[in-house]
Amino acid sequence: MKRVIKMSKAWIAALFIGVILTGCGGGSSGGTSASGGAKSADLSWNAPMTRVNNESLSMGELSGYIISYGRDPENLTETVRINGADTMDYTVTNLDNGTWYFAIQVEDVNGLLSEPSQPVSKTIQG
Repeated sequence: MKRVIKMSKAWIAALFIGVILTGCGGGSSGGTSASGGAKSADLSWNAPMTRVNNESLSMGELSGYIISYGRDPENLTETVRINGADTMDYTVTNLDNGTWYFAIQVEDVNGLLSEPSQPVSKTIQG
C-alpha cells in the first residue's frame, strides 16, 4: 500500500525525471531519447532542492525514491524502491514489447512522499 500524505507547507517539490530509454527499435516521448540495446529503460532524475512552499530542502532530509511504472499512465502498477537520496539513476529491465510509462516520487526521512512526477513513456519493439 502506498502512503501519500499531502501537506501544504512542508511538501516536497515535484521531481524532474529525465529518461534515457533503450530498447529494440524503441521510441520515446516526453523529451526523452532512445538507443539500441536490451529491452530496458535507463531512468535518471535530479533531487528536489525545495519544498512546495519554496523552503530549502537538503539531501539529508531525503531517504530515497519510488519509481512506478506500467502500461497505463493512469495506473502504474509496478514499483521499485531506491534507498538512499544519493542514487539518482536506475535501469528497469526485462520489459516486454509495448509502451511503458514511468514516474518517480521522492520520500523524506519522515516517510512523506511527493506527488508523482509527470509520466514519461518508452515503446519497446522486438
